[in-house]
Amino acid sequence: MGSVTAYATAHGKRYRVRYRRPDSTQTDKRGFTTKRGAELFLSSVEVGKARGEFLDTSARSITVASAGKEWVDAREQVMKASSFRSLESSWRLHVLPRWGRRSLASIRHTEIQQWVSEMAAAQSASNVLRAHGILAGMLESAVRDRRLSSNPARDIVLPKKGHKRKAYLTHIQVEMLAASSAEPALVRFLAYTGTRWGEATALRVRQVDLVRGRALIEENAVMVGARIVLGTPKSHKQRSIPLPPFVVHDLGLRVQARTPEMFLFGNGLDPLPLSNSQAGWFAGAVKRAQNADSTFPRVTPHDLRHTAASLAISAGANVKAVQRMLGHASAAVTLDVYSDLFDDDLDGVSLALDAARTSTLSTASSDSI
Repeated sequence: MGSVTAYATAHGKRYRVRYRRPDSTQTDKRGFTTKRGAELFLSSVEVGKARGEFLDTSARSITVASAGKEWVDAREQVMKASSFRSLESSWRLHVLPRWGRRSLASIRHTEIQQWVSEMAAAQSASNVLRAHGILAGMLESAVRDRRLSSNPARDIVLPKKGHKRKAYLTHIQVEMLAASSAEPALVRFLAYTGTRWGEATALRVRQVDLVRGRALIEENAVMVGARIVLGTPKSHKQRSIPLPPFVVHDLGLRVQARTPEMFLFGNGLDPLPLSNSQAGWFAGAVKRAQNADSTFPRVTPHDLRHTAASLAISAGANVKAVQRMLGHASAAVTLDVYSDLFDDDLDGVSLALDAARTSTLSTASSDSI
């Protein structure tokens, strides 16, 4: 049980409440003008502890800068390096300048909504969602730590991310791009295996089995600032992908000429960085293909992943096989991401229903004669 004691100030007598938090550490709250007010506060503290609803009022004055730094730093070791860099950058550029000096208890729901609306007018939806997610996550941790009774960042109206139209290349366009590039084998590999750029460029010779026509995806290379960082694939799970015979042929001499630990593409010593590929040979290959064919679409290395899905589905591969090739968590994800590729299936359904109806009515008519 806590205690109430009086003390003298220049403005008269005041009262201090001493009490213990649920973790048994002692704290106090000062400034009560009446003993009755101090006793009521102490009673509310004890009732809150008994009900598991205790709020650490002394911690409510902690600033967003302090609480947010703890929240961000705690994620560095559990997030991929590239993801953490984006999170840390958003915290530093968007959240900290706006909220850093504010105490946790002073932030209001309407202020957060105004901040989000202002950002939405100047930033992409992805940037706004990431910044709001940081503030909301940090405040939610404060609620769980009993620093706040509720999270004012909940139920905020957020901008919607637009769905960018995917670019799909045909077999002929893939070959045109490969022929225009300095790395034709890599272009074909990306367009027919569906690997992400980082997964393909992190692939080592020992992970390729030319006899079985398989490649084991277990590493991913990402640019973090000016350096390349190797980590696990996006799903954190390794997967085996099929290699069409012409891709196996492309890789044959390359595999034989390198040691097992060398990288399959590039110089073999370091993964090809994505930034250089876009500014250099890949962008140049796209431009040359467009000069040769004005209908050739503007594509990025990631569009070759979409192309692989499109070519596999058009070749008759089932959704489960495409999901495993791409490394999606479930077939539902594949169907959601590439729903536009299954539009032809709707036509197939209508034609099948029409044929079934015609057959059934024809049979019934024959039986009645």
